[in-house]
Amino acid sequence: MILPYSFYSRNDVVLIAREMIGKVLVSRFDGKTTSGVIYETEAYNGIVDKASHAFGGRRSPRTEIMYRDGGTAYVYLCYGVHSLFNVVTNKEDIPHAVLVRAVRPLDNMKLMLERAGKSRFEKKTGDGPGKVSALLGIHYSHTGMSLLCIPSNLKHDGIWIEDREIIVPDHAIAALPRIGVQYAGKDAKLPYRFRTELL
Repeated sequence: MILPYSFYSRNDVVLIAREMIGKVLVSRFDGKTTSGVIYETEAYNGIVDKASHAFGGRRSPRTEIMYRDGGTAYVYLCYGVHSLFNVVTNKEDIPHAVLVRAVRPLDNMKLMLERAGKSRFEKKTGDGPGKVSALLGIHYSHTGMSLLCIPSNLKHDGIWIEDREIIVPDHAIAALPRIGVQYAGKDAKLPYRFRTELL
């Protein structure tokens, strides 16, 4: 089942980030579908979060996507090299987002290996947000895509997240500080990163 708008439109981005653990990120490009189960995320709490691109209400051509309705892809280029995939949450004009930091490859692993330039999967092949996008063929040009489309009706490229009823117990999900946001001061220490080692 594709996650519905009601999953993304809630106002607690931290809870959404936690509940995305165990969900399956799916992409379809050129008629080829790939997927991975999410095992690490980070929440970004909009205008009050110093680690967020939208802190203080900042708006730019890049971050304008964050102000769209929940269930929209926000994909940006990091260091001019890596496309990083985020999910916009909450209602329009509230710029919450969840960064998908790690996935365990599931469907069409051969194609995912080709995209990663690997001959075989290792434990950390999908560990890191740049690797997530590389495995799934997600590019920063995909920013703004809706994650609410129905696969059977897709005639073009698409990205969505599914609930395949993969259960991850609460005790197996660690809440940790986010990575690479030291500039955010005390907000860098907030336990907004969620990760499990079960998947």
